Amino acid sequence: MSVLVTGVAGFVGSQVARALLARGEQVVGIDNFSPYYDPILKFARLKPLREDKGFTFIEGDISDRETMLPLAASHGHIDRIVHLAAQPGVRESVKDPYIYVQTNVMGHLVMVELARRLPGLKHFVYASSSSVYGGNRKLPFAIGDRVDHPVSVYAATKRAGELLVETYVHLHKLHATGLRYFTVYGPWGRPDMAPYIFAKAIHEGSTIKLFHLGFA
Repeated sequence: MSVLVTGVAGFVGSQVARALLARGEQVVGIDNFSPYYDPILKFARLKPLREDKGFTFIEGDISDRETMLPLAASHGHIDRIVHLAAQPGVRESVKDPYIYVQTNVMGHLVMVELARRLPGLKHFVYASSSSVYGGNRKLPFAIGDRVDHPVSVYAATKRAGELLVETYVHLHKLHATGLRYFTVYGPWGRPDMAPYIFAKAIHEGSTIKLFHLGFA
């Protein structure tokens, strides 16, 4: 049996795949090397994974159902999915909403459809986002808080993903867990995240740019 990890060349995806391989799991990884940031970093993260005999890589777009859905037949040994692939970036989603809906909604739908078609699937874990809390003023956020006031297209797509999974849990008895990530950082992290932007500004002695709280 094996674990499917989408967004495997991303920061979180590569770390998850590495941890799974280290404990002896078979891992199937998917990525399309989206150019949201320099893909060279993604290739570098992927290189050590591809050197592990327990790792299989598939280059593909999660929103391409003609590529993704046949995996239920060709890789029917997959019994767990860690779905991390997404189009990131809160502010960029305002500029180009189409790619966010294509990847984060259509791509998410394709993945839950794949999940329900895998006969031995035990669990579907997926990345949501703290952005779903939107305009909430209460701090700290809690799981039971209302999440119906998104303040970006990115947040709306992530909430849509949660609702899709909830529907599949009801219709198809899918076993699923959503993770609402806040700022994730560490070795090989995304260069557009706050810790790296702040560290670079401090190192260069430049001003840290602040954005509206709605886009935090």
